[in-house]
Amino acid sequence: MGQATERTDFDEEDFTRFRDRLGSNLKSLETLLQTPGFGDGPASFGAELELYVVNAQGRPLPINKEIQQALADDQLTLELNRFNLEYNFSPVLLSDNCFQKTEAEALTALKRINACAERWQGSVFPVGILPMLRPDDLGRSVMTDEPRYHALTDELRRIRGGPFDINIQGEDKIDLNMEDVTLEGANTSFQVHLKVKPEEFADLYNAIQLVTPLVMAIAANSPLLFGKRLWHETRVPLFKQSIDCRRPDPLHPRPARVNYGNAWVRHGAHELFAEAVRLYRPILPVCSDEDPFVVMSAGKAPQLSELRLQMGTVWLWNRPVYDPADGGHLRIEMRTLPAGPSIKDMMANSALLIGLGRLLQTSMRELIPSIPFDYCVRNFYRAAEKGLAAKLIWPSTSQSEPEYHSAASILARLLPMLPRQLSEMGFVDTDFAPLLDIIGDRLESRQTGAQWQLDRFARLQETLTSEQALLAMQQEYQRNSLDNIPVSQWSLT
Repeated sequence: MGQATERTDFDEEDFTRFRDRLGSNLKSLETLLQTPGFGDGPASFGAELELYVVNAQGRPLPINKEIQQALADDQLTLELNRFNLEYNFSPVLLSDNCFQKTEAEALTALKRINACAERWQGSVFPVGILPMLRPDDLGRSVMTDEPRYHALTDELRRIRGGPFDINIQGEDKIDLNMEDVTLEGANTSFQVHLKVKPEEFADLYNAIQLVTPLVMAIAANSPLLFGKRLWHETRVPLFKQSIDCRRPDPLHPRPARVNYGNAWVRHGAHELFAEAVRLYRPILPVCSDEDPFVVMSAGKAPQLSELRLQMGTVWLWNRPVYDPADGGHLRIEMRTLPAGPSIKDMMANSALLIGLGRLLQTSMRELIPSIPFDYCVRNFYRAAEKGLAAKLIWPSTSQSEPEYHSAASILARLLPMLPRQLSEMGFVDTDFAPLLDIIGDRLESRQTGAQWQLDRFARLQETLTSEQALLAMQQEYQRNSLDNIPVSQWSLT
């Protein structure tokens, strides 16, 4: 979706040509992935951070384009809503202290963006869902005025044939209809990219799918929407429902465009790209003139812009990425982590997710018979709903029936095994060791970002109105976040 398009209207001829080009792109990608040496080279780490822009009263401030234009920073991009921005970090080799370098870049970027936002009495910070967000902060008027966002909204609503239904049940309940997709922009995330070789993709991707619920449970940071206490990671149901263009039809089911996947990967990345082409109708049929086979015959990596655009409109929580840069390579994009609470917390979540994936990578073919994919999907939603209290099905080669364990107990058992895994991958010990300590402290205290927000909000409500308590909690959160204090150390008094 980050690929720009100047068009907002398309006809059937556009869609037909786009589908044809998708088929050609798929064949080209299949050839590339089978080419010896494709994607070789040292592994690298990259990330994207979505941010909220707020005013002095803690409410969304729609000035993303003004900030972007003032800073003229190519790494700072616009998001769907005018009160969101995204910062794209420089990729770093694993062996080059990638976590420390990304953290330093993030802190520098936040300082620069905040200094700029002060011109409009605003500020930015990372949080999964802004606690002070209100329904009247949303709507077409706050959508970033970019053709691709207008085209996306129009086509999703046309396919849906009516408004988008939002129904989330937690301690409180949300039940509403939206005429556009701006509620999707309420979700902000920290997206992690890991470069992988094609031959290693299937097992590592499956392992990341298996362990993501564990990381979701301890990384949760989005418990509130419109002042309502919902899931520990409310982003998960909200993202899915806010752009769900399927019409209710139990006799003709279709997969949601936001989902956790359809099955374990059997052979490699190509099948995920093929699913995105064959299971999801195109939304933005913008075609290029590139002949990928001509480009490949010249020894270069094709852009495959149609396939990349299609992948950008199918929102898998863990997604394969083809990138033509540097001769072409493959990445796994891990999209489940919320923005915040602090930069240190986000780095720690990343180290945990990658380390757990590596730990189970070589065991996946033995473990898969013990956990059908649907069980893994249920784990994901349980973890998003309940956080560390979630009971998850966890596979074992010695089990005789599915076994349930708390997310916290599984993490406590696996965490000590991760230093060796990260070291063997090429990460620097002094780079990741402090991050695993942050995870250990969070696990011991049971204080995730979501739990802190809920507990602090409840305590403030003892002496303040709900609105006052929400603002006070958010202001404390913002100070702690920008001071880069791990959430396990945040005070509740």
